Amino acid sequence: MKSEALLAGRIFDDHGNRMTPSHVRKRGIKYRYYVSSALLQGQPERAGGVNRIPAAEIERLVARSVRHHLNQSEETEDAVLIDTHVARIEVQSDQLVIKLADAKGIGSKRSPSRNMLKVSWRKTPSKRRREILVPGSVPPQDFRAIRSENRALLIASIARGRRWLNELIADPTANTETIATRECCSVRKVNMTISLAFLAPDLVKAAIEGRLPHGMGVVRLADLPAGWSRQHQMLGLPAQ
Repeated sequence: MKSEALLAGRIFDDHGNRMTPSHVRKRGIKYRYYVSSALLQGQPERAGGVNRIPAAEIERLVARSVRHHLNQSEETEDAVLIDTHVARIEVQSDQLVIKLADAKGIGSKRSPSRNMLKVSWRKTPSKRRREILVPGSVPPQDFRAIRSENRALLIASIARGRRWLNELIADPTANTETIATRECCSVRKVNMTISLAFLAPDLVKAAIEGRLPHGMGVVRLADLPAGWSRQHQMLGLPAQ
């Protein structure tokens, strides 16, 4: 039976904190991680530079590297290989430092160079974070993505604004006052919501994909000028 968390008890961040097995489920799929114990204890300032790593990827890399380094047979299971030969793994920003367990038996100790293995590795950056629309003069890492609840409200408001705009175009008797009365809101809110129907297509796409920066919600995007280039200019965002 294949076991999980092959590195449990052996893996640490670069501040010396033990990394604990954890997992999340998304759409029925289980994703495993190793998380710095400092984060789990609510002390992120004590965590290392890389404090959360994908478990399966790291386990495969460690097993493959140790197997190659020691010329071990492919028939040896990863769990057995790691349990027998790996004493400690330190996760650094650009590499894994693997300390191998001393070989058993008289006269069989490894040389220092054989006892420490350094493997190049970098955590894959978050794609969503890289693609956040931000002003060109500001580093992307200084921005957070729009919050999920604000994103959902914005998307719903854009759809509502388009529906109300279509109603005004198709029904000669309709106006903002009748819509406000029916929806139990102010005329200003109707006008602000309808203005979202004129957002530039790339801004709408970024909203749907969650790539707008934090703070770009309904209030910030309503009442923008109709010209798409002017919208980008006023928001300080690059045109796509």
